[in-house]
Amino acid sequence: MKKLLFAFALLLSAFSYSQNIRYEGVLRDSLGAPLEMGNVMAVNKATNAMDSYAITNDKGKFQLVLSANTQYIIKASYIGFAAYEETITTGTENMVKVITMKAGIMLDEVEIVHEMPVTIKGDTIVYNSDSFTNGSERKLEDVLKKLPGVEVDADGNVKVEGKSVSKLMVEGKDFFDGDTKLGVKNIPADAVSKVEVLRNYNEVSQLRGVQNNEDNVAMNIKLKDGKKNFWFGDMAAGASIGEGERYILNPKIFYYNPKYSLNFIGNFNNTGELPLTMSDYFKFSGGFRNLMRRSGTSFNIGSNDLGLSLMRNNRAKEIETKFGAGNFSYNVTDKWNLSGFTIINSNRTEMETVSRSVLLDPVTGEPQTTQDTESTSEQKSEFAMFKLSSSYKPNANLHFDYDAFLKTSNQEEGNALLSQVFPETSQSQDIYTDKAQKPLSFNQNLNLYYTLNDKNIFAFEAQHIYQDEDPLYHANLAENPFPSTPGSDPDLSLGLEPATRYDISQERFIKTNKADAKLDYYYMVTSKSNINFTLGNTYSFQNFNSALFQTMDDGSVNDLNENTKNNVDYVFNDLFLGVHYRWLTGSFEFNPGFTVHQYNVWNEQLGTRVENNFRRILPDVFAQYNIRKSERLIYNYSMTTNFTDVADFARGLVMNSYKSLFRGNRYLDNGIYQNHSLMYSKYNMFNFTQIFGAVNYTHMMDAMKNLSAFSGINQIGTLENSPYADESLSANAGYNRSFARFYKIGTNVSVNWSKYNNFRFDPELTSGEPSIDNSIRQVNEQLSQSYNGTFGTNYKTIPNVEVGYTFSVNDYGTSNFYNHKPFASLNYYFWDSFTIRAEYEYNHYYNSDKTSDNEYDFLSADIMYRKKDSHWEFKVGGTNLLNTTSLNDDSFNQFSTYTSRYRVQPRYLLLTIRYDL
Repeated sequence: MKKLLFAFALLLSAFSYSQNIRYEGVLRDSLGAPLEMGNVMAVNKATNAMDSYAITNDKGKFQLVLSANTQYIIKASYIGFAAYEETITTGTENMVKVITMKAGIMLDEVEIVHEMPVTIKGDTIVYNSDSFTNGSERKLEDVLKKLPGVEVDADGNVKVEGKSVSKLMVEGKDFFDGDTKLGVKNIPADAVSKVEVLRNYNEVSQLRGVQNNEDNVAMNIKLKDGKKNFWFGDMAAGASIGEGERYILNPKIFYYNPKYSLNFIGNFNNTGELPLTMSDYFKFSGGFRNLMRRSGTSFNIGSNDLGLSLMRNNRAKEIETKFGAGNFSYNVTDKWNLSGFTIINSNRTEMETVSRSVLLDPVTGEPQTTQDTESTSEQKSEFAMFKLSSSYKPNANLHFDYDAFLKTSNQEEGNALLSQVFPETSQSQDIYTDKAQKPLSFNQNLNLYYTLNDKNIFAFEAQHIYQDEDPLYHANLAENPFPSTPGSDPDLSLGLEPATRYDISQERFIKTNKADAKLDYYYMVTSKSNINFTLGNTYSFQNFNSALFQTMDDGSVNDLNENTKNNVDYVFNDLFLGVHYRWLTGSFEFNPGFTVHQYNVWNEQLGTRVENNFRRILPDVFAQYNIRKSERLIYNYSMTTNFTDVADFARGLVMNSYKSLFRGNRYLDNGIYQNHSLMYSKYNMFNFTQIFGAVNYTHMMDAMKNLSAFSGINQIGTLENSPYADESLSANAGYNRSFARFYKIGTNVSVNWSKYNNFRFDPELTSGEPSIDNSIRQVNEQLSQSYNGTFGTNYKTIPNVEVGYTFSVNDYGTSNFYNHKPFASLNYYFWDSFTIRAEYEYNHYYNSDKTSDNEYDFLSADIMYRKKDSHWEFKVGGTNLLNTTSLNDDSFNQFSTYTSRYRVQPRYLLLTIRYDL
């Protein structure tokens, strides 16, 4: 299928180009100077449609692709000049023209019947939506995918010119704190008038001239006039046709005016559509910035969650979702704005999985122990997020912000496993596990920016985080999972009593209070240079309290040994002073500096305290070479001190799973990372070509490494700083180009190499407590490669196709894993009423010795009917039309290999009716 579609696209392209001629030339002013970023377009005089457009390069050159033997109106515009217009008739030969613009009426004062598809005003790129759409689009992401230089992935992440969009706004107001996924998946396509890309974005005006913001990209959606000051959106409801009981209810309502805005999104379904996943929940920052990202310290109070399974769309046996979200923005005065949002979500997921885990011999790498499992699980996840923000800007010199953000969730997962381990035993064992947790976090953020005068700027930023976690793990097994053996370490004995079944539970309570504050002072030495002094402090207090206990057959409780209990206090304090000097000269920008840190770290448990106090100087360098206005080369260097959180210091045994125990190391030290990165990017608006590439190298010293000992499949691990350096090197490159507005090609390559030192403690080969000195060191090198190519069309009246191919290979040293993934999609809008869409994906996953060889594919299709200007739409859609029953997954690490097969939702058809407000 892939080959046929690709051949069709190439033939279509060749036929189209065979009927076209090039109209090219130069746009200049009356003195003969070239005009860069000017707009030229051709309007077909017979159809009154815009057939082609161009943006001039730095030499004023433009190029249009026109139909032969056709009459056109050529229009040219440039800010500050009178509009140019000329009628031409093409022949069969290419044409050359020099257009001279005359100073006169500003562009904004000229009435233009056909708006330019793309205009550039300084750091802002403006796309006119109607120039790229044909009526088949339903959501904002459908529009964005057709814009040159814009990419949207399956998870709703947006990139422009290779840079990630960090904030999404509608009419200048944050849409759910700028989250792109909620925006691109829900904003109606027919409400979009223009898409503004804001490069070098900084919402704090005082900092725009003293910081480099070129990696900051925001996107603002301008609405059509009919959508302002009116409610708009749509209500959709659907039910399955034939077998199955599938349903979906999806209301989306929006209101925007200059004073306030309101947004509401709802989604209730059991079709596998996930507006936000649990993975999104954990990543959702609420718009909070990482205040200490440049200080040179990496300290994360990362979530101590239980690792509940995070399923994706249509990748489970059953998925039921209930989702509701509301967002508001209100201008109390022209200087004071209030905004906020609420998101509430509930998911219920069922999984069926068959898997095999093979433990490898630490010396030979050959299979040592194998575990086969058949499992069913049910997961219930509920989460809620609330945020309130206030922004006060009384004048151009003062900016004050305050934000409060609350996240809470209730997560449960129950698993029933049938486990068989060999060669140790051929007997099967039923295992039941339960996980539950109700984490809560509350963030507050306060920012104050003040410009004293042209020379002196102050910025104070502070943030407080309170986090409360309470994961509970429960396992019920037929056999003792961690039996004591003669000569084994008594400190690793749990003290389990004999029972018909071993019913083991572990409670954990982790409380965190963390405060960050820093004061920046910028002194403008010249108009192109400044010196920045930073005084800051990070303080964190954490308490980790855990206990293992056994429930006996008669219901009584065995509290187990004292080594299964923890009560740890952990304090981290970082006081630092940083100095950076930034200057621009010609096409170069330099920003070197260093930060001096005083670290005070201690953990207290078992009646004693272990302290780690030291000073360190951490340098960093930023350098940029602007080769041209849209072409640049960037180098970054940084040295980072890395710290872990309280859980890794807890000396008592912690049960991570029914076959895994962990024991922390209270003498853990910090790690040191050095990172070098080199990035190149070029975006040519003349021919809509985007080229980008990056190389990143990291050298990790004193890294915290896992030490693991195995008894059969059971694992006991700890942590220790490694005297051996780890390394990683990654590189990626991409090329994207749009041709004559109708074709878009892209190719991406990524290569990742890593060398890690891993350590395996084997009681049969070494003795004593696990440590690096008496462990077997394994140097593990991994090489991952991915190659991707796509070709797509964007016609107004004929079917549009996209075909692509992705090939990836993962080389783990002992085994290679390969995946071939061709994919294709079809989109056709016809008779001003019907839209047909189809997506196909095929995967062939196998390893080098063919012990794993898996093939599966997915096909989905929709047909939609809506008369032009009608409020009603009818859709029949099919998911998993090939009725694929299961997917396969494989992974590899230094200790084991893992393969699994899990059931997915069956084929179903859905009839959906939508009403546009």
